[in-house]
Amino acid sequence: MKTLTEFKASLSSDQPNSDLSVQLKSLWYDGKGNWHQAHAQVDHLNDQASAWVHAYLHRKEGDIGNADYWYSKARQIRPNLSLEEEWEQLVLQFL
Repeated sequence: MKTLTEFKASLSSDQPNSDLSVQLKSLWYDGKGNWHQAHAQVDHLNDQASAWVHAYLHRKEGDIGNADYWYSKARQIRPNLSLEEEWEQLVLQFL
């Protein structure tokens, strides 16, 4: 999978592609509307990439304080974008 279009098309499947990184699996589950499964993918990880996805998920949840903590761990700042735009940027970052 190399493009955002292909990634979005994969959301029609029942399961994510097995070759996706943990960050992309998290974003895939989020794209399917399964926030809890998306969170479970990255909740236990401490690397910067996972922290960035984790931050986005808490922003989506509405827990801005927790989101800002994870953005800091990811060495990112909370973007001034819609959640949809941030999701797309994250997918593109990790593809």
